[in-house]
Amino acid sequence: MARIKGVEIPNDKKIVVSLTYVYGIGRTTAKKILAAVNIDPNKRTKDLTNDELGLIRDEINNYVTEGDLRREVSMNIKNLKEMGCYRGIRHRRGLPVRGQRTNRNARTRKGKGKVVANKKK
Repeated sequence: MARIKGVEIPNDKKIVVSLTYVYGIGRTTAKKILAAVNIDPNKRTKDLTNDELGLIRDEINNYVTEGDLRREVSMNIKNLKEMGCYRGIRHRRGLPVRGQRTNRNARTRKGKGKVVANKKK
């Protein structure tokens, strides 16, 4: 298995898909990286030479990925929380941040539904 930025990327997949296992690299960025180093996107990871892997590693170093990107995102969220802006408050309370409704959905952010006891009539 090839190792890029401390992440094991799968051998049996195309290199475009394999690169997306690295945090911060999606399909579009993977295609840009491969175009910059002149490698066929349909090539399998196991078919790459060590020289080609080295070129890909060097090109990926031009992008913010993995630990640096995770740190940057968490610092941005921390800043929002400290400022006390609307988005920061939503992050603090564990509610949806981007304007989604919460009265019937948002289970991903709010967690498992809480049971409310019935009133006797």
